[in-house]
Amino acid sequence: MSLTSMGDPQEQQLFNLTRTLLQQPDFCALAQALTLHLRQADLAGQAAIILTADELHPQVRYYGVKDNGESVIKMDELALASGPVSHILSRPDMLHCDVAAFREAWPVLAGCGLYPNFSYYGMLPLASDGKIVGGCEILRDDDRPWSEKERARLRSLAQIVALAVEQIQIRLSDSQHHKLLCRERNDFRLLVAITNAVLSKLDLDELISEIAHEIHNNFGIDSISIVLRASRRHRLKIYSTHYIDRDAPVHDRSEVNEQGTLSERVFHSKKMLLLNLHQHDSLAPYERMLFDMWGNQIQTLCLLPLMSGDNILGVLKLAQCQEHIFTTANLKLLHQIAGRIAIAVDNALAYQEIQRLKERLIDENLALTEQINNVAADFGEIIGQSQAMRDVMRQVEMVARSNSTVLILGETGTGKELVARAIHNQSTRNGRRMVKLNCAAMPAGLLESDLFGHERGAFTGASAQHIGRFELADKSSLFLDEVGDMPLELQPKLLRVLQEQEFERLGSNKVIHTDVRLIAATNCDLRQMVADRAFRSDLYYRLNVFPVRLPPLRERPEDIPLLVKAFTFKIARRLERNIDSIPAETLRTLSRMEWPGNVRELENVIERAVLLTRGNVLQLSLCEMMPPFLAPAPAYAQPEAEPLRDDEDEYQRIVRVLKETNGVIAGSRGAAQRLGVKRTTLLSRMKRLGIDKNSLLAK
Repeated sequence: MSLTSMGDPQEQQLFNLTRTLLQQPDFCALAQALTLHLRQADLAGQAAIILTADELHPQVRYYGVKDNGESVIKMDELALASGPVSHILSRPDMLHCDVAAFREAWPVLAGCGLYPNFSYYGMLPLASDGKIVGGCEILRDDDRPWSEKERARLRSLAQIVALAVEQIQIRLSDSQHHKLLCRERNDFRLLVAITNAVLSKLDLDELISEIAHEIHNNFGIDSISIVLRASRRHRLKIYSTHYIDRDAPVHDRSEVNEQGTLSERVFHSKKMLLLNLHQHDSLAPYERMLFDMWGNQIQTLCLLPLMSGDNILGVLKLAQCQEHIFTTANLKLLHQIAGRIAIAVDNALAYQEIQRLKERLIDENLALTEQINNVAADFGEIIGQSQAMRDVMRQVEMVARSNSTVLILGETGTGKELVARAIHNQSTRNGRRMVKLNCAAMPAGLLESDLFGHERGAFTGASAQHIGRFELADKSSLFLDEVGDMPLELQPKLLRVLQEQEFERLGSNKVIHTDVRLIAATNCDLRQMVADRAFRSDLYYRLNVFPVRLPPLRERPEDIPLLVKAFTFKIARRLERNIDSIPAETLRTLSRMEWPGNVRELENVIERAVLLTRGNVLQLSLCEMMPPFLAPAPAYAQPEAEPLRDDEDEYQRIVRVLKETNGVIAGSRGAAQRLGVKRTTLLSRMKRLGIDKNSLLAK
């Protein structure tokens, strides 16, 4: 079978040229093939391809080849964008001029060193889908301008070049899309793997170890840390894994001051921080350790915030000696990974808090059981064995089962609300919660609304219906504290409720019936207020059905030691202090004081003493509270507890002291004495923290 050759040599030549140009892999190769053809056809000595990315705001890309075959690519050149290509965009026809006209029209471009010596310049528009996408630039180095016939050939050639440009763009686009799809697929697989790996971990140490393993395996990063805020203010906990030996990573946990660290900057800004650290830079301890670990090489650090909504939980800190790790694509993926890690850390911290609260609840239940066993069950939090308090408790027992109104009288700080709660708890209404209101704490204009409620639109700002305290206390008890401060104009309405057991909400004429047992309290002399016309006499007699007078603390000094012990142990538990002893001389001295602020003042003094105590014996500076002539002799000085150093937690402090005392726990030189706790307390903490003295000393 014979092949039929093309009859016209020019058609054969055009076919060969078209095939050659369409086979070029990129734009520089296309410019080189075009230059070779133009030289052979004696049409030009040099050719280049100039493409625009945007028709309205061209970002020019120049593709050419030097005589030695070296590719030349220039992008986003302002001189190119405002050069001949801008001319053909507005007038899509061949541009041609001599070198003098070129230099006059575009002097910046002529002096940029991009062009060799030439005599005539030409640019042919390249069109694709009816739009000008750039130009084919040609240079002629002899003195012959292009003839009309040559220009026609060049225009035909530009159409073939435009087809070749379009083919190259399609191939490059397909290749880029394929690479993008492959990367997106791989990134998605990685995100799924990390999500599955970390979200199942609730233990913080296990979670951080898994995070480090996944990031090292997928990114080749050798130092991975999670930075969280410690329980102490301005302190950071750092959980780190370093892959110095890839088969045996080093896990480290430390606590450092937050001030001056890179993590502090991320906590404040909530933004990623990417930087190179040099050995001579001012470094925090963690960064200094990185230089020591990796032989003083420049460290590239990436710190990513771990965000939960608008709150920052911590910082993901990544360190590597090579800069190329943190590419734009990798940073985008690491941001997504940080979001998954934040969820996992939030879950782990919540689980940790639940476990802590669980343990605390067990402790509080034990303490509550002990308190219930030590205090009469019927009187809850009321502490006192004096005759005056026995009289109060007898009165409470007498009136509790009735529905009579009770008026509790006593100075500020004597515990009037505790007595009101005891009355309610012993009444037949104790199945519902007691409702309370402090008349002195509520502005006069709002007190009526808070007591009786209001309808929507009853007054300016009443945008919704409001249920009052009397309505909430139906079938229960209502405790009105500081009833002597109730405005005169409101007292008749209160009297009506007490007498008729009915009222109307503000803005309504509907009568609401209520079954409320009222317990009122005041530190005022209501009888004198009635005489001074500052309190209605009819309301006073209605409230004063069953008065209960609470004695001030100075009238029951025998109760002070009981109160001091109860307050000490309650406050110590709340502040997580271990105080199990109170000097007898302290109790005697406190019992001799007047206490103008009553029980509340005593409790405040004890709280201050607990805060200042170091060790397990309550330390109270009586000199600050008493005149010099009443100050007692100094009690036995309890040695202060070994202080907690900046770089250690409770576990590390106990281990250090055990090593320094050679494992001796009891005695004047033992670890318990150094730590300011009892021997049994220290043994209990060692058991809780998993500290084995024998294995510790064997190392």
